[in-house]
Amino acid sequence: MEEMIVKGGKAVAGASLGILMLDAQFPRIPGEVGNAQTWDFPVHYKIVRGASPQRVVKERAVGLLDPFIEAGRELIAMGADGITTNCGFLSLFQAELAEALAVPVAASSLMQVPLVQTLLPPGKRAGVLTISADSLTPDHLRGAGVLLDTPVIGCDPDGEFARVIIGNELELDVEKARADLVRAARMLRENTPDLGAIVLECTNMPPYSADIREAAGVPVFGMDTFICWFQAGLAPRRW
Repeated sequence: MEEMIVKGGKAVAGASLGILMLDAQFPRIPGEVGNAQTWDFPVHYKIVRGASPQRVVKERAVGLLDPFIEAGRELIAMGADGITTNCGFLSLFQAELAEALAVPVAASSLMQVPLVQTLLPPGKRAGVLTISADSLTPDHLRGAGVLLDTPVIGCDPDGEFARVIIGNELELDVEKARADLVRAARMLRENTPDLGAIVLECTNMPPYSADIREAAGVPVFGMDTFICWFQAGLAPRRW
């Protein structure tokens, strides 16, 4: 019988991806990062206490870099081979997290924008749909390597989707949230004649990707697509 030797070193085996989570209570439906049923593979989760949606989106996550680094290190000690987050606005911390943590880091869905742009034919541009256009600054775009002239549109700040997520409310009307995102996607389409694709900044948007695709008529990339790509590199399929 052939001898089999295995190696340890991980507190929890079988999951390669660690996800840094905001400290939030709003509903997490299948398709978004914080719902474990979204993934066809196991993941590690770690809540960063005090990192509320309001503080991260509206207040630039001031004072939260060290807690995110510490939480990332805890995920690595648990067994994560790569780290991601559940908020696109954490592109502000991409460089610092990548420097501080000993594994690859994919902090924001916005990091897909440069890649998506290279996929498009000449004369077409990737656009961004965000939960808060007023809060998405040039610093957030630079942190993800996104050109500053990239078309960006936000959700209605008083609509169901943005109000519930940023306000961290306990109930969400899914159909009203869907309608908010469809309206925003159509507006991005109307405002950007050369639109070739949409990247969803917010990790709570992927449950509505098919609706956004139908409304805008262009491919849609969210944090779900980014994480699945990332996971494929962390744990390649054996053929």
